[in-house]
Amino acid sequence: MAGLVGRDDQISLLGDLLTHATEGRGGALVLRGEAGIGKSALLEHVVRAGRGRGVRVLGVTGVQAEGQIPYAGLDHLLRPLRAAALTADSPYRRAVEVLHLLGEPEQPTLLAVEDAHWLDAATWETLTFLCRRVGSDPVAVVMAVRDGEDVDRRLTRAGLPELRLEPLHPADAGTLLDRTAPRLARRLRDRVLDEAAGNPLGIVELGTSVARLDDGALSPAALPLSARVERTFGGLVADLPPQTRTLLLIAALNDGTGLGEILAAAAVLAGVDVPTEAIQPAVTARLVAVDERYELRFRHPLLRSALRQQAAPADRRRVHAALAEVLSASPQRRLWHRASAAPGPDEALARELTDVAIAAAPRQAPLALAALTRAVQLSGDPAARGHRQVSSCLVAHEQGDPHTVRRLLGEIDEHALRRADHARLTWLRETYLPVAWSGPERLLAYADLIDAMRRDGDPERALQAMNDLALRVYYSNVPTAVRDRFTEVTLALGSVDDDPRLAGIMLLVAPVEHGAAALRRLERLVHRMDLPPALRSDLSIAAWAVGAFDLAGTFALSAAAELRAQGRIGVLSQALNAAASAYAALGDTRAAVPLAAECISLAEETGLPMWALGGSLTMGLAEALQGDVAAAHRRAEAAEQVLSAGRRLPMLALVQRIRGVAALAEGHPDDAFRQLMRIFDPADSAYFPGHRLLVLGHLAEAALLGGFQDELRPVVHGLEPVAVRTGSPSLRVGLGYARAVLGGDYRAALAEDLTGWPFDRARLQLAHGTALRRAHRVTESRPPLRAAVATFDALGVTPWADADRARSELRAKGETRRRPTDALTTLTPQEQQIARLAAEGLSNREIGAHLFLSPRTVSTHLYRIYPKVHVKSRAELARVITSSDVR
Repeated sequence: MAGLVGRDDQISLLGDLLTHATEGRGGALVLRGEAGIGKSALLEHVVRAGRGRGVRVLGVTGVQAEGQIPYAGLDHLLRPLRAAALTADSPYRRAVEVLHLLGEPEQPTLLAVEDAHWLDAATWETLTFLCRRVGSDPVAVVMAVRDGEDVDRRLTRAGLPELRLEPLHPADAGTLLDRTAPRLARRLRDRVLDEAAGNPLGIVELGTSVARLDDGALSPAALPLSARVERTFGGLVADLPPQTRTLLLIAALNDGTGLGEILAAAAVLAGVDVPTEAIQPAVTARLVAVDERYELRFRHPLLRSALRQQAAPADRRRVHAALAEVLSASPQRRLWHRASAAPGPDEALARELTDVAIAAAPRQAPLALAALTRAVQLSGDPAARGHRQVSSCLVAHEQGDPHTVRRLLGEIDEHALRRADHARLTWLRETYLPVAWSGPERLLAYADLIDAMRRDGDPERALQAMNDLALRVYYSNVPTAVRDRFTEVTLALGSVDDDPRLAGIMLLVAPVEHGAAALRRLERLVHRMDLPPALRSDLSIAAWAVGAFDLAGTFALSAAAELRAQGRIGVLSQALNAAASAYAALGDTRAAVPLAAECISLAEETGLPMWALGGSLTMGLAEALQGDVAAAHRRAEAAEQVLSAGRRLPMLALVQRIRGVAALAEGHPDDAFRQLMRIFDPADSAYFPGHRLLVLGHLAEAALLGGFQDELRPVVHGLEPVAVRTGSPSLRVGLGYARAVLGGDYRAALAEDLTGWPFDRARLQLAHGTALRRAHRVTESRPPLRAAVATFDALGVTPWADADRARSELRAKGETRRRPTDALTTLTPQEQQIARLAAEGLSNREIGAHLFLSPRTVSTHLYRIYPKVHVKSRAELARVITSSDVR
């Protein structure tokens, strides 16, 4: 084919992609370059090659007019397969559904996407997410995109392999022109080659025009090549009858391809019926094609672009108004065309779009974001525009789309914002922008803003703004005056029994003063499944902050299950981090590691660096507990650099916790005590009063092993009244251990209710058994030491079971207890997660839906997992998993 001159290397690469797909090794490739560089020709080639190999081919062309309609492109792409509609409301869930759909029946599939840069955002997110998960599926995806800044941003986030098409070599360009216009005069031939500059479409179209007309077709030379080519297409349309030109403009602006609705819109514009034959001149000229279903397709996307660009704004608005009139049976499409037909700001239409967005936001984030984007453009009231922009940021945040959040943040005029929106804007900026956190004085100003919102009669927005800022207050080590002001403002919004959010806020803002009452409220809420999952995720963080790790894990896992189903992976990362943090704090590394790994993976994939950092800190703690001290230290050092650069100094307490636990795992109690005491020292940069509730047990262990009881005593004395006022479960347990360390009465500590605290109970049993053995009460020492070893083994905290800990104590009294072989340690975190889900009886499809993987990918993982853990079936796998878990 003439259009493929000089593209042998690219053809070979695409051929390899098809070959791999037919062998069950999926892949994706983005063809990119300037307009006319040959992307369409290569796409057509790979489609023909795929069909020649028996590959099922599904194709779609991105349409600029459909850019605001969520999933419009995906609907077109999958139309040949649609036995039933896709049900998921998020791009990530839909991607998994599509992979399952493509796997039935078993047949290699090629997804060919032309003009992918014009796909609606939801389709783009779905396809790029799918592309990153086709490694074990017989699916090849080839997308063609035109260069541009927006495309650069999209591709940077997508992280897909790219193939840039460069201009043809001069010799190849000459060959292509000679095939296209073989008898051009030398002067005209050189002029075409010079103007086209190696662009294949430019060579073909300009060469054809010059051969048919004269070299006037090449001027003005100052136009960029894509504009000159589009002008050439526009010139082809100019010779068509007026009715045909009108039909083509309607088709260019329509978000559908049906010829019937195009003709109906033309009739509205003309006031009379327009016959089907009116499109024939464009078909004859090979500008468009109409298939047997009477759907119209442009021969080249540049023609659609040329028609849109050359039409006067008033003509475009009239066409959109006509389309809105004929689409009364499709309310959503009709709304978009009404919005496109608006000549300027239209606050009533903006409110209508905002209402659509509010209704769609919980489960249809792409639709909500599209509606808010157009509502912003139509806003006549600056304050309303700002509110819609902030709302757009929040929708994008929940969807896990930080690039959109950052772009929108740069467009907001904060001077026009209402008080509530100003407070939420601050939270968004400090979450997403690479700036140091503001000081407590600025936080005080936000407390005043929120209080003013309440006094102005807007308590709901005031409450939500306070909810957004509460975690920021928690991690700021605010002075007493600032904390008191936030407490005062929160109390003015209601009591902890009035709204679930207030209980979570109080645990973060004033855990000592109001922690006990707020914690009791959370205990009553923990099984309330009617609470929105994002709220449950917030409550899990509040519960973790006060050391109620069992509540935190329950809230977080229930939230994560629903957020998975909704595909809201931005908030899902937060819930996974909360769950992982809770389990790591309880010493259960087997549960914490896969959750933290998934949090990191999703946060990195969606560009949420702070949640990825949070997941990494949790993973670092789990690695320290497991004895992988080198990995734990690497994570601690990396986190310290980020936190110090951003002046997020109180969060350095999380780094010190990792270092302290790692030192305990290595058997260096002196270093462990020094590292952990930094959290308790007001003069240290890592000082964090809130974190004292969470790490006292580790500090007490370091004091016991290193002989620092005298240094521990004042810390315990200072925290006794705090435990009463906060009701903190972790502080209660930590104080019980610390009192035993100071007084030696381990039986009293073990008599306390330690249900749900296996690591801390085992730590007490170890200390008790050790004390008994050293007192030469060997027989009495055996039961607590055996129990400690069994628990430490089950939790995966091997340094506490091995080395100079429980197992060595048993050896010291003549009893040998081998460490059980743990096959699960040979699995990656994702494999551990898949293995556990399979052991619970979930099918491959259910596991795939849970982890955003295709069933085939799950099957591939299980194929690798079975020999690693020496099993041959799900039933055997379940027994291995059960034997490794804590009972």
